[in-house]
Amino acid sequence: MIQIKFFASLRERLGVASLNFEYSGQRTVSDLLRELLEKSEQWSVLKENDVLIAVNQTLCGADARINDGDEIAFFPPVTGG
Repeated sequence: MIQIKFFASLRERLGVASLNFEYSGQRTVSDLLRELLEKSEQWSVLKENDVLIAVNQTLCGADARINDGDEIAFFPPVTGG
């Protein structure tokens, strides 16, 4: 099982804070995104260029490997001020 979290405006746009997803074999974040997109077009927001991804609280790209028990987070760019 992997846990997927959505933060800030992504959480608001998707209407969900987190999901649990069954893990099945070797996967990447891209595989996970593809599977979400197959379920519903609403997930296309996660493919926007400025969406950041973290696996186990470490920033990564969509080609990052995910394993059973991992936490994957999607969030918009963070700015200070």
